[in-house]
Amino acid sequence: MNEDTKDTSHHGLILADAKYEFGNKNGEIMNILTKYRSIPVLIAILLIFSTEAIAQVRVERSRDKVVISGVNYYIHPVRKGETVYSIARAYGITTQDLVRENPSAAEGLKEGQSIRIPERLVDTAPPASIPEIPQLTRNEKLYIYHKLQAGETVYRLSKLYNVSENDIVGSNPGIDISKLPVGHEIAIPRQRSLPPAQGTAGVQERHRAERSSVSTQEQRPFFHKVIRGETLSSIARRYRVTLRELKRENPYVRFPQVGDSLKIPGMKVTVPVAVEYFEAAIDTAAVEEIIYADTIERPSGITPVTSLTGSYNVAVMLPFYLWENSRRYEIDSSKVVAGKRVYREINRPDDWIYPRSLGFVEMYQGILLAADTLRSLGLNINIHAFDVKSDTMEAVRLIRSGRLDNMDLIIGPVYSENLAVVASYAGKLGIPVVSPVQLEKNTVLRDNPLLFLSISSLEVAQQNMAGKMQDYAGSNFIIIHSSAEEEVKGAERIRNLILDEISQIADPAEIRIRDITFYSRSTFGGDSINRLANSLSDTNRNVIVIASEDPPVMSETITNIHALARKYQLDVFAYPGMRYLDNLDHRICFDLGLMIYSPYWIDYSHDDVIRFNKLFREKFLTEPPEISYAWQGYDVLYYFLSGMAIHGKELFLSHPRIHNPDMLHTDFDFRRRNPGDGFETQKLFLVRYSKNYELELVESYNQHITDAD
Repeated sequence: MNEDTKDTSHHGLILADAKYEFGNKNGEIMNILTKYRSIPVLIAILLIFSTEAIAQVRVERSRDKVVISGVNYYIHPVRKGETVYSIARAYGITTQDLVRENPSAAEGLKEGQSIRIPERLVDTAPPASIPEIPQLTRNEKLYIYHKLQAGETVYRLSKLYNVSENDIVGSNPGIDISKLPVGHEIAIPRQRSLPPAQGTAGVQERHRAERSSVSTQEQRPFFHKVIRGETLSSIARRYRVTLRELKRENPYVRFPQVGDSLKIPGMKVTVPVAVEYFEAAIDTAAVEEIIYADTIERPSGITPVTSLTGSYNVAVMLPFYLWENSRRYEIDSSKVVAGKRVYREINRPDDWIYPRSLGFVEMYQGILLAADTLRSLGLNINIHAFDVKSDTMEAVRLIRSGRLDNMDLIIGPVYSENLAVVASYAGKLGIPVVSPVQLEKNTVLRDNPLLFLSISSLEVAQQNMAGKMQDYAGSNFIIIHSSAEEEVKGAERIRNLILDEISQIADPAEIRIRDITFYSRSTFGGDSINRLANSLSDTNRNVIVIASEDPPVMSETITNIHALARKYQLDVFAYPGMRYLDNLDHRICFDLGLMIYSPYWIDYSHDDVIRFNKLFREKFLTEPPEISYAWQGYDVLYYFLSGMAIHGKELFLSHPRIHNPDMLHTDFDFRRRNPGDGFETQKLFLVRYSKNYELELVESYNQHITDAD
């Protein structure tokens, strides 16, 4: 939104158009911590123990202490293998206390992270030692011995081996399986075959045997469990199948993660089928139906949205920063009198808005306009807006209040930590939760089947970009990234994806891909551009992938590429973040013909876009810029409420691809990687900065994924 078009109606907007409930102000969070000290942070603790395997290592107490706001704390550096449970045990405190003091621990711990522990809570007695794990006598005839992987639970193992959870627990006496370290072997009971029985007595005996979990034999598809370093290509080569056949059998997997199970085409395995399996078979059939429904073709035409009926309560959980916006003055210290700096209070202009809340106010404006549109079609909509920022306790407090319990849809929160807590809670109540912004990772989708990411993660852009590289087979590929750990991993991922894609049509030995780690001119001086030049080919086409969304890396890298463009034949691709880079002369992008996979494409000649801009201007006295959350807010509410109203809540939320309405700036294509996980949209637009200084649409749909399906 331009500075000269802001209007004071923004402030009235939040309070006048919705039931607005807001939280943290004037130290209220500290009061809550004191008041609820005896109440467990249930949601956070449930999240911890449902998403990670607890690897037990010996935890040594830290001797480092600091004083924060008059309170003494131990500062504990997290080491590899340590968990919330093991650290809390070492200090003699509860996991609830640890999470309460370190809310981010609800998402899990990272090596090197610092955890603060109040000294007054620490047990002065020596920490309890971790009990020795009993050694079991191995019996290969009766048991299969399974090495635990990160994230595995007894429930998942019972489904993997088709035995009951009680049988697994009973086969490992004296061992708490939930507290075993990763890599430890546990015994899984082998199932016994039932000898054939004849006559009525035999049938009765057979039924009794079935009720006692004795098994028969059945042919079932063979699944391969992905291990570290494997790709779709390497797995296809291992089982001597084509990559296309493997993708066809696993349409919901584009980049396999460690622990994923891939169905191998043409392979069967004979397994015993017990009573427990008959019960599980019902679940398995349902899972297969979900997989099929999630990968069915979308409607060929637009879903009409006309007369609608129904009443919906919608919670909007965005960081509006109400308290920051309420401060209508600032301190000016620019004036110096007699050598002393003068501090004076200056009233802010009436149209001033706290900068960090501006984008989310625009998103809320889009949501309000979508609600108006849907009301005109017959829906009754009540919007409840909540000011939820990054503090996890804000979300926990809101959950405890019960204000979310009767919602039909929740939009937000925008921070991953809060989103995980809210999605876990809302999922138990059958309430869908939509993330309205891009997240760094999509791991929050795991085991949250009613969670929807309405902007695809970077992983989807990498998959699309790699698929496009088939058009450039035979070129010299250069991947540029920073030295940050996540970007190094991302560069490795896109490198493997490119190899997978081009290997389908070319000899892998002839594929040339080179990684370049970005270093600023301040580090290498003039040699920075020479390092790039030395990687380019004078005779072949060069395809450069800027595998970074770090502004300095993007800005300096594309400037260096531009300086070499006249000497070399270049095609340049960048991540979506390049489109939103402020401190860049975009004429460089047009000169290079830069191509970006973007989650948005707005056709300003479209009737709906013209109508939206007109209504926005009438209500808010301005128009939203092209890069604005207003478009996203409108499309999210319009899509989900119209989908539930037309198809029914249960059907739509299980199979969102059946709904294809005409929207403003995107087309949601929600898919899930694994049954039981949440959905992520796969929709991206390949946009090119053309030589005539216009943005043009190269591909209107992600054909690389649909072809694989």
